[in-house]
Amino acid sequence: MQIPAGSPRPTVPAVLSPEVAEALAAGRPVVALESTLLAHGLPRPENRQAADDVEAAVRTGGAVPATIAVLDGMPHVGLTAAEVDRVCADPELAKLGVRDLPVAAALGRSGATTVSSTALLAAQAGIGVFATGGLGGVHRHASDTFDESADLVALARISLVVVCAGVKSILDVPATLERLESLSVTVVGYRTLRFPGFYVADSGSPLDWSVQDAGQAAAVFAARGALAPGAVVVANPLPVEEQLDAELHDRVITDALAAADAAGARGKDVTPFILDHLHRASGGASLAVNVRLVLRNAELAGQIAAELAALPR
Repeated sequence: MQIPAGSPRPTVPAVLSPEVAEALAAGRPVVALESTLLAHGLPRPENRQAADDVEAAVRTGGAVPATIAVLDGMPHVGLTAAEVDRVCADPELAKLGVRDLPVAAALGRSGATTVSSTALLAAQAGIGVFATGGLGGVHRHASDTFDESADLVALARISLVVVCAGVKSILDVPATLERLESLSVTVVGYRTLRFPGFYVADSGSPLDWSVQDAGQAAAVFAARGALAPGAVVVANPLPVEEQLDAELHDRVITDALAAADAAGARGKDVTPFILDHLHRASGGASLAVNVRLVLRNAELAGQIAAELAALPR
C-alpha cells in the first residue's frame, strides 16, 4: 500500500497497561523502560528484583513506569507482574531492535525491546521520556566492520528524552559522539561537561553543554521539539565514589577486548562476550554498578517527565 504524501504515518498497535493508559490520558508523567536490560543484561534471578526496583525508582522521581516488551507479536507498553515474570524468566526471549519489530508482529513472536525499539514504541504511545542504562554506539574498528548500533539513527528520528549513563567504554566513545553530532542528536551532561563511560563517571570525552536540574532538561526537550524532530540525550554519570574502580575497569576492558578478538567474536556477539568477561573478572562488581546507574537514571527520568508534564501546553 502506498501512503499518500503528507499523510500521518501509521502507528504500531500496542497494548497499554491500565495504569499507563490512564496516566497518558490525564497528561500525567510517564517514563518508558526497556526490557532488554531485564532479559539479556542482568543475570537471573537478580533481574526480577531489579525490574521492580527500576520501576520504583521512576515512581520516586514522580512518574508512572512503562516497561515495554513484545509478547506474542503485540507490543506491550507497561507490563503486569506476570508479564514481567515472563520477560525475566525466559532464556529464549528474542532481542528486538526496530528492524525486528515487523517480523515479531507478523509471526506472533515475543521479545525484549532494545533502546531503538523501546524509543519508537514509547514515542508512538505518547511517552516523552525514556530511561536506560547506556546507549549503543560506534564499535571499535568500525571503519573496517561498519559495526554501529541502530540506537544512533533511531535517536535522530524519534523525539523523546533519553536518560542514560553514556555508552559502555568498550565502544569507540569519541566516534560515537561524532556520529551523534552528525545526526544532530542533542546531547547534554547532567551537572557535568564530561561524557560518562557507563561503569566510570568520565569516558575521557568532553561535552559542549550541561543542564543542572530536571527542569532545564525538560526545557531543552521542549525547545528541541519546537525546532526539529529528534532525541535529547541526558548523560547522567555515576558519582565517582560509586563507579567501578577505574584501574580495574581499564585493565579488564583491555583484556576482554583481546580475548574477544582471540575468540573470533564478531558483530552482536562482541558486547555480551566482553560484558561477561568484565562481570567475572570484577567479581560481580560490574553488575552492582550496572544496577546502581540504571536506578539513578530511572529516578532522574521520572523527575524530567514530571517537569515536562508541568510545562504549559
